[in-house]
Amino acid sequence: MGGGSAAEADKGTMSDTIDARSSTIEEGKSEKQFADNALTVDAVPDQYMKYNMNYKHIGMCIIFNNKNFHPETGMSQRKGTDVDAGNLKKTFQKLGFQVMIYTDQTCGEMVEKLKDAAKGDYSQMASFVCIFLSHGDDGILYGTDGFQEIKELTSYFKGNQCRSLIGKPKLFFIQACRGNQFDGGVETDSIPDEVSGNSTHLRKLPIEADFLYAYSTAPGYYSWRNTGNGSWFIQSLCYILDKHGKELELMQLLTRVNHKVALEFESSTSIEACNEKKQIPCIISMLTKELYFHR
Repeated sequence: MGGGSAAEADKGTMSDTIDARSSTIEEGKSEKQFADNALTVDAVPDQYMKYNMNYKHIGMCIIFNNKNFHPETGMSQRKGTDVDAGNLKKTFQKLGFQVMIYTDQTCGEMVEKLKDAAKGDYSQMASFVCIFLSHGDDGILYGTDGFQEIKELTSYFKGNQCRSLIGKPKLFFIQACRGNQFDGGVETDSIPDEVSGNSTHLRKLPIEADFLYAYSTAPGYYSWRNTGNGSWFIQSLCYILDKHGKELELMQLLTRVNHKVALEFESSTSIEACNEKKQIPCIISMLTKELYFHR
């Protein structure tokens, strides 16, 4: 957190600034001013540190299942992805989500469908989920005709663009490669607010708040998919959600997904350079509360 100048410190005041070499941004309200009228996280009762799921619908789940790609992209057919899409549909419907699947979408079609989705009314929904099954690279996903930046595809749901999802969890699951590195693994002997009333004066949320990105693999690495059983990540995600989805908190669920992918999968292929490789999913969370898939 940024601090004030020495002169300000001498006066007993503190103000926020940005961590940059120079800036023309004026310093804002002092930390003390907010502390006087804001409800701090330590004072929030535990029940208010959980997302409110008591809505008519638990949420919408959109799945993009890209299997076949235009020849000019150089991308191969993603055999096994239909298994992933089918399993995801069953799993999220079981959790109570309304599920829509879009197959073999161009970049433009993905953008338009996400823009349309972001214009929807989510006032009676507790959350939003979007899942991408496709080829990818660092920071990008492939439509059938080319690639699109992930940050653009998810940007339509920021707080300043999709107001009916403000303060609600927005989850993005991304099954795609993030580079061209293999994880060879390593040998080891063993694996050791919603606060009621008017008790808070806070009036703003960061536009990036309440997002979660669950990637199938770490930055820079390939992501593995079995042509018969589907991808390692989606197999594990569906298994954990089916078994524990209505009892454990989301980060607990995703940690178990990480554990399952890391320990229970290893590539088996006739290409020696690709054989016996490992994978670890990656979670990036800007969630501000705990998330349970039950009311």
